[in-house]
Amino acid sequence: MIDGPEYEGKPGVFLSNTKSSRAKLTADKLQRPADHGLQWAA
Repeated sequence: MIDGPEYEGKPGVFLSNTKSSRAKLTADKLQRPADHGLQWAA
């Protein structure tokens, strides 16, 4: 599960928000989901 108080128990919210804003995310923030096994479609 993704850690963080704003997403505790709400991984779907985290994934939705991350996916919709991934073009604006820093490499550091994109790495976090990848560390948990998430692979974005090309």
